[in-house]
Amino acid sequence: MKVTIVNHSDVVGGASMVSLRLMEALQAEGVDARMLVMKQSGPKRADIAEVGTPLRKKLCFLREHLHIFLDNGFSRENLFKVSTGECGLPLHRHPWIADADVVLLSWVNQGMLSFDEIRRIALTGKAVAWMMHDMWPMTGICHHAGDCEAFRRQCGDCPFFGRAAARNDLSHKVFVRKQRLYFSLPKPIMFVAVSDWLARKARESALLGSQPLSVIYNPFPVSLYRLEPRRSREELGLPAADRKLIVMCAARLDNFIKDLPSAVKALNILDDRMPGKAAAVFVGEIRRPEILDTLHMPYCHLGNVSDQDFLRDIYAHSAAVISSSSFETLASTLIEGMAAGAVPVSFGGDGRDDIISHNVDGYLAAKGDCNDLAEGLYQALSGAFSREELHRSAERRFSDKVVALKYIYLFKSLINKQ
Repeated sequence: MKVTIVNHSDVVGGASMVSLRLMEALQAEGVDARMLVMKQSGPKRADIAEVGTPLRKKLCFLREHLHIFLDNGFSRENLFKVSTGECGLPLHRHPWIADADVVLLSWVNQGMLSFDEIRRIALTGKAVAWMMHDMWPMTGICHHAGDCEAFRRQCGDCPFFGRAAARNDLSHKVFVRKQRLYFSLPKPIMFVAVSDWLARKARESALLGSQPLSVIYNPFPVSLYRLEPRRSREELGLPAADRKLIVMCAARLDNFIKDLPSAVKALNILDDRMPGKAAAVFVGEIRRPEILDTLHMPYCHLGNVSDQDFLRDIYAHSAAVISSSSFETLASTLIEGMAAGAVPVSFGGDGRDDIISHNVDGYLAAKGDCNDLAEGLYQALSGAFSREELHRSAERRFSDKVVALKYIYLFKSLINKQ
């Protein structure tokens, strides 16, 4: 079986890491898997090819964002929070597409693929699946709809357009283009949601409610996560051993979606309840470090950590891993922490419900309730959970082998229908 994965990048961003892990997991099971990317930042390797000329990639990026800028009333505020899929690279001609049995679309925005090109790939007769990392395949232009439910209809009056929002705005126009694509193909695309929560949203949508849909979680190298760290806290730059550690990780911690202020509030509530017992560890970029000035307990900010073995040691030293995001499709940091024995503590009501069974292998707080989030941290630090069982829970559901076998089963069924 030959599978070609199409993703914007090889290693930059969560979707890239998931795509790379899946490719390697499929290869370990005997699948001839390769990946096409628009931006290759990792080491050169024979199973990853960068596509497109620098000029074409730049023009696609500029064309899309200029269109958004013109339609949103010349506002930069949400310029990079939406995508239109109007411009992309001619990948249907690439030999890795022509040679594939299955083409798996991953995160294909920012000039990677246009709707017209997705149609051309589908019309080659290949089995096509689309791994959904966010809500974009089911909305007009946004990647996360938040409280907006316009995707249940045909979008329009887009919250991301502010005063420029209108019934027939760009979100509605792109929604209609997606609708024409999905419903005009002789063989439909198989959409793969990475969480049950995302699948429920898809089934509620006007775009994907009647389309083929599967749920397969993202793969994680759970076997590489250990309960005992190899390096000391001092070597890792972590707070002293007399305090239990709570870790929070994100590419950008002060992204509005991650809701860092709620995490700080919950940590302060915890510190008032058990003073002198805990310290916080923050991994990721922070552009507004003053947010942490109100944190009562000791903390360290390690910045971006690219060394995965280093990160695994941080998790192994931690008692809990926290997610205060306003929403997540599937929070990878919770799974990583769980695999190393750190208790995942999170707001619920979205894809994090797929990871945590409340009071079994973590704690799900009521959405937006910082007191409840602090209660979860208190239970985690009080030893209410087994580190060994947390690792086993992650392994049963999210290990790369388990996920790869589910994809292989799906791919075989798609090929048999061709």
